[in-house]
Amino acid sequence: MQVSELMTTDVKTCRLDTNAAEAMRIMWEQDCGALPVLGHGARVVGMITDRDIAIAVGTRRCLSEQITVGEVMTGKVCTCIAEEDLVSALETMRTRQVRRLPVVDAEGRLVGILSINDIILRAGAVPSKQIVSALAGICERALKRPLTDAAA
Repeated sequence: MQVSELMTTDVKTCRLDTNAAEAMRIMWEQDCGALPVLGHGARVVGMITDRDIAIAVGTRRCLSEQITVGEVMTGKVCTCIAEEDLVSALETMRTRQVRRLPVVDAEGRLVGILSINDIILRAGAVPSKQIVSALAGICERALKRPLTDAAA
């Protein structure tokens, strides 16, 4: 089965200069925990999560309206393509410890998003051993990173 068969195509996004309050509003209204961040030409340049925003607001001593998505997003974004096999996408999720993969075209433009939820809700599409392996990798504890002076 290919990514295109399970991905969500109506993806809400934000831009680098979107403030954190607006990004949270979009997430709240769309009942999602992350947004792809688009740069020039609708290319995916990062991901912002509700957790990224909560930590930024809690550590920067400023209002969410004063923080831009570009300041706190994850810039090393993992993506996949619509024609990719689901097993391959799951392996990327496992090894990169991500719950969501923006789906891009050949130019890096967003065409959808694949989440671990999309796969689990249609678990028959992928062998359960690979789903469990991906979930274990995603949930594995990452090393705690110290707060930087800029975030403190």
